[in-house]
Amino acid sequence: MASLMENLIQVLDQECSEYEGLLTLSKKKTRVIASANLEDLQRITDDEQEVVGRINRLEKKRIEVTADIANVLNRDVESLKLSKLVELMAARPEEQAKLAQARDGLQNAVQELRRINEQNKDLLESALGMVEFELNLLQATKTAPETANYTKNAYNSGAQMGVTSKGFDAKQ
Repeated sequence: MASLMENLIQVLDQECSEYEGLLTLSKKKTRVIASANLEDLQRITDDEQEVVGRINRLEKKRIEVTADIANVLNRDVESLKLSKLVELMAARPEEQAKLAQARDGLQNAVQELRRINEQNKDLLESALGMVEFELNLLQATKTAPETANYTKNAYNSGAQMGVTSKGFDAKQ
């Protein structure tokens, strides 16, 4: 049982480290989204995918170790959560403290990651809204009504209201 608990604590610590790495990438992503640097955003997203892959492997390992612990304790693996396992470890205060510390670190990292991801989601939605606004504005200028301007030969010039150039200003 002791080696199973050590394995579980080790896996939880590794998961916590990976989540903290993911958190660092998410914070970088916030700055990249604000600066609208698509190349850096793609690079960070690729890095995040690698970290998520490692987290998924650790999660599978954690599930396996938890199932083994549930078998030893003769408990249902579905109802055996980390908080319940911490309570069950009252007879072993040293392991209980390590397990509680690993659980708390993992919970804190995941909560902070959720907060940062929500912030990034809001930033992306705002950026998407601005892109849609600009596209609508460009489309509206293409469909603007013609003016009543005439050439010197008394023909309608065909000019449209609000349209001064046919190009797109890439500096905006």
